[in-house]
Amino acid sequence: MFQKNTQASVPEPEQPISAHADRHLLYQQAVQDVQAEIDFVEQTWSELRQRPAVLLREDFCGTANTACEWVLRDPEHHAIGIDLDQYVLEWSRQNQLPELEADQIERIELLNEDVLQTRPGLADIILAMNFSYFLFLTRDDLREYFANALDGLVSDGILFLDAYGGYEAPMLLTEPRECKDEDGNDFTYIWEQAEFNPIDSCMTCHIHFEFPDKSRMQEAFSYYWRLWTLPEIREILYEAGFSKVDIYWEGTDEKKNEGNGIYMPSEIGDADPGWVCYIVAQA
Repeated sequence: MFQKNTQASVPEPEQPISAHADRHLLYQQAVQDVQAEIDFVEQTWSELRQRPAVLLREDFCGTANTACEWVLRDPEHHAIGIDLDQYVLEWSRQNQLPELEADQIERIELLNEDVLQTRPGLADIILAMNFSYFLFLTRDDLREYFANALDGLVSDGILFLDAYGGYEAPMLLTEPRECKDEDGNDFTYIWEQAEFNPIDSCMTCHIHFEFPDKSRMQEAFSYYWRLWTLPEIREILYEAGFSKVDIYWEGTDEKKNEGNGIYMPSEIGDADPGWVCYIVAQA
């Protein structure tokens, strides 16, 4: 005869938020603003070209968040996403693409390829955003990437890049910023510049996420890249064969003394502690 266990069952400890949070979703919510990015791309294209852009190629696409925004904008839009990481492309197929309608999914192609070698066909627009091309550490490698991008554009195509800098850019620092996820839950995005070598301008950076229960996703993303300057980037783009390279600098809201979100071609920038700009390179 078995004796009945009269002891109360012990509830399992509740898992910390960090144990089940999705780092890719958090990145999209904390780092990316694909609506504003595609707004800038479409407006700039319309100012420079007298025809509609159809095919956009997103290099280093990750979850292909920007490519999805492109096809959402117009039933004529098509997109190609290129990334070396098969896992993140599969994440996109399982999580990002199902948010689209069937005809929109048909207009996106995700390729697990090297941006230095990919030949997916000629695009009107190529994007390399979130400073992804900073991963190339030498002028030769960066020039090779730019040359391949140029080869992947139609004759009047445009390469769009972003860049960051300022006198805090090479500093060792940690910057937290409060965010909300898609359900309105709070979390903290933490950007850390952990190491910087002034001899080769290479640095190690991390993204961490912290949650209201004090749990933490440490080094959710890590980067080892070169802090390229705007003169270097522009020079290498010309060396690669681009015909015109413009820096689009953000204007200032005089009342708030901060950026106004409007980027215009400029040859003079502000000596701010930190800035982000766009680079527009025409084939």
